[in-house]
Amino acid sequence: MVKDKIVLDLVSPLDLYGPDNQYINLIKSHFLNLKIIPRGTEIFLEGKQVQVDEFKQSMDLILAYLHQNQSISKNDIERLMEKDLKFDRLSDNIVFFGKNGIKIKPKNINQNKLVELSFKKELLFVLGPAGTGKTYISIALAVKALKEKKIKKIILTRPAVEAGENLGFLPGDLYDKLSPYMQPLYDSLNDMLSKEKLNYYMTNNYIEIVPLAFMRGRTLDKAFVILDEAQNTTINQMKMFLTRMGASSRFIVCGDTSQIDLPKNQESGLIHASRVLQSINSIGFINFDEKDIIRHELVQSIIKAYKK
Repeated sequence: MVKDKIVLDLVSPLDLYGPDNQYINLIKSHFLNLKIIPRGTEIFLEGKQVQVDEFKQSMDLILAYLHQNQSISKNDIERLMEKDLKFDRLSDNIVFFGKNGIKIKPKNINQNKLVELSFKKELLFVLGPAGTGKTYISIALAVKALKEKKIKKIILTRPAVEAGENLGFLPGDLYDKLSPYMQPLYDSLNDMLSKEKLNYYMTNNYIEIVPLAFMRGRTLDKAFVILDEAQNTTINQMKMFLTRMGASSRFIVCGDTSQIDLPKNQESGLIHASRVLQSINSIGFINFDEKDIIRHELVQSIIKAYKK
């Protein structure tokens, strides 16, 4: 048996321990054979050397995460403790400074992985439930690339399943017809760019928001293209989209396979592509789950309940 301690010199004990000690109790639940006594800025340990070492390794990762992000949640702790200790550190990946100087940066480990992998792979498939920030971070990466003039334009697209991609009967111009289906993409852009800058980019076609049907026949060179709600593509639509990829372009495909709105007898193009393209090394795949949800904590519970 050995005794040791950890000194909290870079983070506030209140932030680490959580409300009513919820966070530290969650951490302790992973080390039931180790005596752990938190007292102010010190955490005292007593147990076998291997257990103490494992605890200190885990705490080192948690403290680095908390110090970097200035906050932590139960979901973050679960993710760090259970699955992602292979990530030695979350790198300080500020994507860019958005509107009013707000830092746009990853808020969980898989968002961080998405940022890291986007620099290495020109085509990414990002799968996971609503509320994990997969589309938001993807759009942030696209805006960063446009600002740094690494690409000529951003194209954001969705399959307009609710309208059957048959928008002609709706009143108004193309913007009016698409707004109900594309609004989440506009919302993300409005978070990142001033009204004037966004209007300039869209008026001059540096940013396009179009339904997937409008992509047919195009070759997209030096563009950052994001397909959202990709679970609602057919196999042919997905193939059509992926083969639009031109020179110096980057594609990100986002979707949630638990929210497919296609007819029951039709396979999702996202599921099919994830299966048949999995073996291609130059394509990256990232899988988010409910532990990555950054919306209200109830969303995680709701998604778990619907899985049962």
